[in-house]
Amino acid sequence: MKIFRIVTWVAVAIVAGIWIGFSGVLPGTERGQEPASTGVAAIGGPFALTSHKGETVDNARLAGKPYLVFFGFTHCPDICPTTLYELTDLMAELGPAADRFTPLFITVDPERDTQEVLAEYMTAFERILALRGSLAETDATVKAFAAYYRKVPTDGGGYTMDHTAGVILMDAEGQFAGTLDMHEPRETVLAKLKRLIDA
Repeated sequence: MKIFRIVTWVAVAIVAGIWIGFSGVLPGTERGQEPASTGVAAIGGPFALTSHKGETVDNARLAGKPYLVFFGFTHCPDICPTTLYELTDLMAELGPAADRFTPLFITVDPERDTQEVLAEYMTAFERILALRGSLAETDATVKAFAAYYRKVPTDGGGYTMDHTAGVILMDAEGQFAGTLDMHEPRETVLAKLKRLIDA
C-alpha cells in the first residue's frame, strides 16, 4: 500500500511538471489575456478650466486646432517664465503660422494664481492663454495629460511647486503629438511646431 501511494505521488508530480513545461504557469494561476497595446500614449482627455479672461475653456472648444500645454505657476522663479518667453519668441518667429495653434499655460497653483493674478502675469505673454481651476479640476487636468505636480513647503511657512516642465503637443483631433524640451536646439523645436501645424 505504501509503495502504491509513492507511485501515485510520483505520477502526479510528472503530470504537473509536464503542465508547467508546456504552459509556463502553475495550475490555477492562469491570467486572462492581456489587452493589446495600441501604441498611442494615453495623454489628453476631457477637462474644463477658466481662462485668465474669464472664459470657460475645455477640450471640446479646442477641437479642430492643435494646441500646446505647459503646466506651471506664476511664483515660479525660472523654468516657467523662461519657457513662456521662449514660446512667445518662437511664435514671433513663426509669424502668422503661429495662429494655427493655441498655446496654453495651466497653473498648478490655483490657490495663489487667481484669475486677476493670471491676467496681470499674462500681459508679458499676450499670445498665450492661461487657465486655472479648482484643486479638483486642476488634479483632473494634470491627470488627463499624464503630468505631475506637488506642493513643496519652504522655509518661513511658504511653498513652491514641483511640476512637469516639458511642453505637451496635442494635434487638431486632441491626440498626443509629442513634447517640446526647451533644452533642445531651437531648430528642433521649430521643426516640431511646424510639423504640428502642417499635420
